[in-house]
Amino acid sequence: MAKGSDFLVGIYEDEDVLLEGIRNVREKGVKIHEVYSPFPVHGIEDALGYRRSRLSIAAFLFGLLGTSLALIMQVGMMGFDWPMIIGGKNFIAFPSFIPVTFEFTVLLASFGMVGTFFVISDLKPWGKPKLFDIRITDDKHVMAIDLSKNDIKEEEISKILKDNGASEVNKKNYDDL
Repeated sequence: MAKGSDFLVGIYEDEDVLLEGIRNVREKGVKIHEVYSPFPVHGIEDALGYRRSRLSIAAFLFGLLGTSLALIMQVGMMGFDWPMIIGGKNFIAFPSFIPVTFEFTVLLASFGMVGTFFVISDLKPWGKPKLFDIRITDDKHVMAIDLSKNDIKEEEISKILKDNGASEVNKKNYDDL
């Protein structure tokens, strides 16, 4: 995000008007920075043109890491560091390793997914969220458009937002939020 970026913020009252507005604004060639909503709106990802999240790939890789580490740990401990014959079984008895391996796989996959989500979303416990309009936490929907990323003039974007159902259009500076 460029320092001192100016944004046009369109405030919407209804989610259906918002969805239609997103489609129409994108058709006019306006690049939307983000849309904020007080509750989940079905179909908003498709309207904004978002691709499917790759968080599941990260979860799989963290799970694979958990499986590998659990098996390496158990084989190392029971096979080489401290081999013990328990109930006449081999030193390295994979069926007895399954519960620990499963639990460690789930543990690393879940912690890795949460950590990855926090990093991707830039969520920090010490961070202060930047709100374009305080009403998005209550009952309004907000479409934020970065003016530096659009070739269309500010007045024209403002008119496009108004024509597509925005009840208000405000100009905000990102540093002032």
